[in-house]
Amino acid sequence: MNLSREVLEKDLYRVLGVPKDATEAEIKKAYRKLAREYHPDANKGDAKAEERFKEVGEANEVLSDAKNRKEYDEARALLGSGGFRPGPGGTAGTGGFDLGDLFGGAGQGGPGGGFGGGLGDVFGGLFNRGGTGTRTQPRRGQDVESEVTLSFTEAVDGATVPLRMSSSAACKACSGTGDKNGTPRVCPTCVGTGQVSRGGGGGFSLTDPCLDCRGRGLIAENPCEVCRGSGRATSSRTMQVRIPAGVSDGQRIRLRGKGAPGERGGPHGDLYVVVHVDAHPVFGRRGDNLTVTVPVSFTEAALGGEISVPTLGGPPVKLKLPAGTPGGRTLRARGKGAVRKDGTRGDLLVTVEVAVPGELNDQARQALESYREAMAGEDPRAALFQAAKGD
Repeated sequence: MNLSREVLEKDLYRVLGVPKDATEAEIKKAYRKLAREYHPDANKGDAKAEERFKEVGEANEVLSDAKNRKEYDEARALLGSGGFRPGPGGTAGTGGFDLGDLFGGAGQGGPGGGFGGGLGDVFGGLFNRGGTGTRTQPRRGQDVESEVTLSFTEAVDGATVPLRMSSSAACKACSGTGDKNGTPRVCPTCVGTGQVSRGGGGGFSLTDPCLDCRGRGLIAENPCEVCRGSGRATSSRTMQVRIPAGVSDGQRIRLRGKGAPGERGGPHGDLYVVVHVDAHPVFGRRGDNLTVTVPVSFTEAALGGEISVPTLGGPPVKLKLPAGTPGGRTLRARGKGAVRKDGTRGDLLVTVEVAVPGELNDQARQALESYREAMAGEDPRAALFQAAKGD
């Protein structure tokens, strides 16, 4: 992670409004809330909101990654304790003692060298230099998270949907140079390396981001008004994303290489899509199976027969209803459910609900009266009362 001194001097936890011991989930929740609040699409022309959006994204980029967060915390602790502070000419002062001896780092000596462990590892990792004194290593783009809402049918069958997302990318106004004329000059202090070195005792050296160019190696004589000379800006784009069949509500999908573009030839980050699924007026879902409740008449339930059942997006299916089927019994239509990962389908679970007519004509009423007389000796609640007595 290429953390500049400017970033290290910021309290990123305060930017997100979370405590320093916040969990990954708490950081993610805080970021998503603030990103929605300050998103440029929701604050047209509001420069302060745009700046806040950038700060929130920067804080999330560091704290959402366990390795970056560890390096940030270690560097902040070191800066706060006074063990690492600016010396003459923008180099790191040590207060008169040998940092190599303090941290046990017996590394490569000479200009541009680094410690073999301890502090050298910390700052080598922080600035993507590994103690080599260069900034040529590519940097992977940040991961981006977005949300999409699908209809019930789209979630079952899969869908290609347009997705608008915002991420950090090379500033288009200055082509990533940071200079509005596109002609930045090489920083004379660090000679384009983005860092300065100070020789230490015993042939060791300590590197620090160049304060004059903020670690970029370039200085914009005419800073770009869009990115303020940083070379990076918030970019919004719309892309077509394929959501696989069978996704469920709340599922988080990872799309490799669809996140923010990298720097210096680095790979794109990943895109994480959180899926929300709208309810269906008829069908429900239970894992890979779909569910539906089907009303049947009293005569169908008592005498049995064949009933027609709707399916999602397909023709109805016929199911055999056994005689004497009680309300609440579930029948199964195989292969009419949601798509599984292996391409097969789950089942459609059909729950029978006995429909009671609200009105009866004379003929139906007489038939039911005759039925009641014929069943006068039968008490459907006898077993219930018997069980209630405990006999």
